[in-house]
Amino acid sequence: MKWIRNIYDWVLKWSERRSGPRVLFLLSFAEASFFPIPPDVLLIPLALGLRSKAFKFALLCSVGSIFGAILGYSLGYSVWWAGVRDFTPFAHFFFNHIPGMSIDGFYSIKELYDSWNFWIIFTAGFTPIPFKLFTISAGAFGVDFAMFVIASVISRSARFFLVAGLIKMFGEPIREFIDKYFNILAILFTILLIGGFLIIKMFI
Repeated sequence: MKWIRNIYDWVLKWSERRSGPRVLFLLSFAEASFFPIPPDVLLIPLALGLRSKAFKFALLCSVGSIFGAILGYSLGYSVWWAGVRDFTPFAHFFFNHIPGMSIDGFYSIKELYDSWNFWIIFTAGFTPIPFKLFTISAGAFGVDFAMFVIASVISRSARFFLVAGLIKMFGEPIREFIDKYFNILAILFTILLIGGFLIIKMFI
């Protein structure tokens, strides 16, 4: 969609300004609850422009995203339901206007929480799956808050510090790799991690 591309280009422009790190924090906060553009879009050029502060940018990204996740959880918990099965006008606005949000997808997540709990939140936080869908639905379905925060802290920090670490180590040549393969590798890593957990659980 053209308006998504316009927002994407607008986000990129902040990498050239002194206020870029503050915008990175705000972008990370917003993306975890409603904003359509992932913070990696700004994290990468900021870290490339000042590699000595790559981990500082990753920390800003992580903290902002975790607070945004808590906001998303709060929205789902407090303003999502109008009744036992009815959505509020606020929820319908999200379904109609926020990319990655849909009623069918929302209900399908309930089954994932029942089966996977911690791991589905970790997967959403570490991979390119829209995180906001899971932060809001976690609150709406009453997922344990402490577990939700722990999973968010681990997954979001792991993702952003990994990106920053690659940039700090390899610089500009790693940009194309991150653009093309990082999300695929993140998904594969998560599958292997969960698979290993299930194997261990079978024999213990």
